[in-house]
Amino acid sequence: MKNEYKRVEVVIIGGGQAGLSVSYQLSKYGVTDQVIFEKNRVAHSWREERWDSFCLVTPNFQCRLPEHPYDGDDPDGFMLKDEIVDYVERFAQKVTAPIHEGVTVLSVRESDLGYEVETSIGTWICQNVVSAIGSFHIPMRPEGFDRIPSRIQQIFATEYRNPEQIPQGAVAIVGNGQSGCQIAEDLQLAGRQVHLYLGNAPRSPRKYRGKDAVAWLEEMGYYETCYDEHPDPEKARGGTNHYLTGRDGGREIDLRRFALDGMKLYGYLEEVTEKGFRSRPDVKEKLDKADRSYLGICQRIDDYIAAKGIDAPEEPPYVPCWTPPSPEETELDFETADISCVIWCLGFKPDFSFIEIDIFDRRGLPEHKRGVTEAPGLFFLGLPWLHTWGSSRFAGIAEDATHIAQAIVKRRNGVEPWPALQRMKAEAIGAETA
Repeated sequence: MKNEYKRVEVVIIGGGQAGLSVSYQLSKYGVTDQVIFEKNRVAHSWREERWDSFCLVTPNFQCRLPEHPYDGDDPDGFMLKDEIVDYVERFAQKVTAPIHEGVTVLSVRESDLGYEVETSIGTWICQNVVSAIGSFHIPMRPEGFDRIPSRIQQIFATEYRNPEQIPQGAVAIVGNGQSGCQIAEDLQLAGRQVHLYLGNAPRSPRKYRGKDAVAWLEEMGYYETCYDEHPDPEKARGGTNHYLTGRDGGREIDLRRFALDGMKLYGYLEEVTEKGFRSRPDVKEKLDKADRSYLGICQRIDDYIAAKGIDAPEEPPYVPCWTPPSPEETELDFETADISCVIWCLGFKPDFSFIEIDIFDRRGLPEHKRGVTEAPGLFFLGLPWLHTWGSSRFAGIAEDATHIAQAIVKRRNGVEPWPALQRMKAEAIGAETA
């Protein structure tokens, strides 16, 4: 007996801003036979995987979901978590496709009828699948994390909510990207002793020469640079975001200032034992590298201001306010330092294992050209640098969603954006047997 299934033209996986955006754009193009599957709730990652004091790090004016721009009274401010959730939920109300919340997509397979999408509420057959779940799926921890004594709490950045959640004692935070730095500040402001382990995250100015650095870079056209034009595209997709914050109206983060205020900084974490951490003596190297990134952005803005003859206030030159001691401290004893919690802020690995189609590279990421894969009708949205810097952000998702929607319309009209997968497989088989 054959399995029962439902037919639909487009299945969209993910009910965040990416999935909602492509659904909205598809409806505009007349593709209304579609369905959205969301494993949790609409805006889940904003609602459940951010800490209480979380806010955007990019100004509100960059919130540009399709025909749903930021409409508040503080375009240069930074929405708080609850405001972000409200912004996404209001957009979801404009989406006409059915949104099934609490539904897990178990597998996506090729079939003679198109794609077979098995979910926790049944099986759908469709001609197009859009994966709109980004690529930040499995939080990373280093080898040896299981050696840490059970008396020490271990959580991921996505599980952190507020300082009151953390047991009394000092906190070790591993990773200094945006989440690591902002959580470290949140805890330090609450009077907690923080030990922060550094990676290669760059930093950025916040306000510079009278305007937010993001506003300058947008005016300069930086955010229009596409992946193929980037001087180092692979680094762009795999790199760590610059750290800064929108907290209290927005400010830059200088870890040297944190150190002056009592935070303990360490280099790259090399070894985890049952007694503590051992790190490389490279705090100075990592701080200097982050400063070079900061100063490079400042220089780019200076050059633009000079070239355009813009009347902008001058800024005093940056002077480091703290330098690490020599030799640097590389050992952290859990008991001596009274460590009660370790927060892992090392980023994520992708998990597309439910998509049973051979279009992934060795890192587990889909091979695509602006979200269009070589498997006809299989698309991805919301990935970092899918097309531009804004592809995984509110700033650029509308443009990417439009591109995917247009590709689906071309399929409907018999114009494949990429060669048919069947032909490519036949060519590969022919080459092997030649």
